[in-house]
Amino acid sequence: MSKNPFDLGAMANQARGVRAAQAVGQAALTSAQEIAQLNQRAAQELSSRLQTKVAELMKTQDPKAAFDYVHAEVLQEAAKEVAEYQAQLFQAFASGNKELAKIAETMIKDSQHDLIHFVNEATQNAPAGTEPYTSVFKTSFNNALQNFELIRAAMADSFVSFEKNIENMSNLSKAQTAGGASAKKAVKK
Repeated sequence: MSKNPFDLGAMANQARGVRAAQAVGQAALTSAQEIAQLNQRAAQELSSRLQTKVAELMKTQDPKAAFDYVHAEVLQEAAKEVAEYQAQLFQAFASGNKELAKIAETMIKDSQHDLIHFVNEATQNAPAGTEPYTSVFKTSFNNALQNFELIRAAMADSFVSFEKNIENMSNLSKAQTAGGASAKKAVKK
C-alpha cells in the first residue's frame, strides 16, 4: 500500500461519504414514515367519521334538512380536518428539510476541511524552488474556499426557500378554509 497521505485520506473520505448517504437515506425514510403514519391516521379518522355522518344522515327524513346538515356540519368539519392534515403534513416536510439541511451543512464543512488539509499537505511538502507554483496553487485554493462558501449559502437559501414555500402553502390553505367558512355563514344569513 502506498504511503502517500492522499491515498490514505481517500478511504476516510469514502467512509464519510457513505455515512452522509446513510444519514440522508435515514432522514428521507423517517420523513416518509411520518407521512405514511399521517396518511394512515387521516384515513382511519375519515372512515370513522364518514360512517358516523352517514348513520346520522340516514335518520333524517327531510331532504332539505339532510342538505342543510351536510352543508353546515359535514363540509365544514371536512374542511377543518383537511386543514389540520395539511398543517401536519407541512410540519413533516419542514422537519425533514431541516434534517437534510444539517446533513448538507456537515458535508460541506467536511469537504472544506479536507481541501484545507490537502492544500496544507501539498504546500508543506513542495520541493525547494517551487514557491511561484505553490503561490498559484494557494490562490486557486482560496478561490475554491470562496466557492465552498457560495455553495453553502446557495444551499442554505434553497432550504429556507423550501420552508417559506411550505409556510405559504399552509397559510393559503388556512385562509381558504377560513374564507370558505365565513362565506358559508354569510349565505346562511
